[in-house]
Amino acid sequence: MRKLLSLLFIAAIGLSSCSSHKGTISNRQVRRNNNTIQKENKDAANYQSYTSLSYIERFKGIAIQEMNQNGIPASITLAQGLFESGSGNSELARYANNHFGIKCTSDWRGRSYYKDDDSANECFRVYDNPDDSYRDHSAFLKRKNYARLFELDKNDYEGWARGLKQAGYATNPKYPEMLINIIVRYHLDQYDRPEGEIAKIKREDRVLSQINSSIGKTTTDIIPQTSPDDKIYTVKQGDTLYNISKRFGITVDELKALNSIADDHIAIGQKLIVVK
Repeated sequence: MRKLLSLLFIAAIGLSSCSSHKGTISNRQVRRNNNTIQKENKDAANYQSYTSLSYIERFKGIAIQEMNQNGIPASITLAQGLFESGSGNSELARYANNHFGIKCTSDWRGRSYYKDDDSANECFRVYDNPDDSYRDHSAFLKRKNYARLFELDKNDYEGWARGLKQAGYATNPKYPEMLINIIVRYHLDQYDRPEGEIAKIKREDRVLSQINSSIGKTTTDIIPQTSPDDKIYTVKQGDTLYNISKRFGITVDELKALNSIADDHIAIGQKLIVVK
């Protein structure tokens, strides 16, 4: 009997040891997975910053061209393109080449793309390429309800931003501030001046050059430019766009617009502009 009890005791210890060992392996695997996820999120955040600068480089030429032909500030066009298309990554931009969220109207004769927006299954215009979207954006703003905007100086991007909201381009009450913040952060007003047409290299272009030369080798932390009165928040463990927006009294859409975020992914250690 005593021998049987001894054997049972040894077996119990062995099972406990195995269980403990399995738990240790599991915890180590969880930590490894968490580290992998954090790295992937950080890489995604860095790539998003890269795509915003790349977007500006790609479309500044046609924005300037449309400004010269139609009188719409290039800064406004670029800011709207960045915001409405999520730096070219939105569903509409990817599948419909629609960079400005322009919906179908009674006079639209082109192809259509349907998705939920203010209402379910709304109709949006489809273009053959993004440049056509930029040209149609200019034509769309030539409508009667936007006529007063063209009385403004083309360098008055603040007036244009507010005028677009008043004319009904967007329903978000903070739409003007969102556009203005994007223009200030990326110095888009440089493209409203004549020298914007020549290769005037500023900080954004130098950063873009450095990124292009290093892409595929190493990923570096790229933080959107901010002005001294911007408030910066560093993302911590457990943060989401929703709880950060609530903490600082802004909406998730405003937070994403301030930081040119196209989706809901943020990374620990990422710097976010949370208030202007």
